[in-house]
Amino acid sequence: MKVSMLAKSAAVALVFGLVASTPAHAVDLQGSGASFPAPLIEACKAGFATTGNTYVYASSSSGTGQSNSDKSIGDFWMSDGAYTAATKRASLIHVPLVAAPIAILHNLPSRSPLSLSASTIAGIFGGTITRWNDPAIIKDNNRAYNKIVYKTKGGVIVKDAQGNPVIAQTIPTTTRYTLPDKPIKVVYRSDSSGTSENFTNYLNKSAPTIWTKAKNKVFKDGFPGDINSADNLGRVVGAASSTGVTQLAGKTPYSITYAEVNYAAANKLKLANVINPAGNAVAPEASAVGAFLASATQDANGFLTYDYATKEKGAYPLGIVSYLLADTAYPTKTQAAAVAAYAKYILSPACSLDKGGPLGFSVIDGDLLKKSLAQVAKIG
Repeated sequence: MKVSMLAKSAAVALVFGLVASTPAHAVDLQGSGASFPAPLIEACKAGFATTGNTYVYASSSSGTGQSNSDKSIGDFWMSDGAYTAATKRASLIHVPLVAAPIAILHNLPSRSPLSLSASTIAGIFGGTITRWNDPAIIKDNNRAYNKIVYKTKGGVIVKDAQGNPVIAQTIPTTTRYTLPDKPIKVVYRSDSSGTSENFTNYLNKSAPTIWTKAKNKVFKDGFPGDINSADNLGRVVGAASSTGVTQLAGKTPYSITYAEVNYAAANKLKLANVINPAGNAVAPEASAVGAFLASATQDANGFLTYDYATKEKGAYPLGIVSYLLADTAYPTKTQAAAVAAYAKYILSPACSLDKGGPLGFSVIDGDLLKKSLAQVAKIG
């Protein structure tokens, strides 16, 4: 499986079979679900309209998308986590559609880049690390590590024969960061969210002795301690959707939250580097997400299993894929064809590279793209 930035080419266009002609019966699609892929979906709306069909997307949460898919409300749904509930309709399939990092965003006054290890992130969001000058945070930010630069050609990451990113340069780096003696204000997602499900899965798999509970779509239900304890009241607070958590964090000095990269600038938040299992501090960038997702495995249902223990030196270990939930038994062939066209367009370089790149999204290619398109072919 490969996930990286793609060069635009006629060959890729042929793979997708995208055509500019207007379909005989244009369809106005209705979509809903995860807020994580929403910026990319919105950015690609105008381009998709040139194919003749259109869509609107109601961004809320993965939980809403899954619930709407149960009731067949709308035409397609997005979920940041695999949907396996007993209520899932048998005709529903998963298509890995959007790749991007979950970013750790903070509101510290310093311009120095903040770096955090998995155990420190788990301690901060689990309520055991409560001040910014905690020894664990000081240790993460006053250390030597290697900065990894991947080899690129024409803006595309070069891969070896096994599909792994080729490292062009390893830069020895030493950080020094004086951290403030201030309480950490934690802002978490209060709604049912695939972002929270992926985030808590990372915490549990990467720091299981600290984040002792398994992944959960509802953050407070996966919290390893008492989220309502006296120490956490007023300091650990929730907000709905990526928009809600980042807006609240942007208004709250010394806060920290988790959301998509593109919410940082709008809310004057800074992006933290994540220290990966190889010991390197890595920014939430497209190439680093591609390096992480390259180690994931995929089953026949389209579900991905991430390797949080990967030793890929430049991997950003909080990369995720957002799934399209689509039907194999739509009421009409016209509706099915329009949903399939939507999926192909989101996967195409015209959307994922041209629009997604500036927003911080990664492009799906290689083996994963082939598997995604095989899933798309089942829509009917």
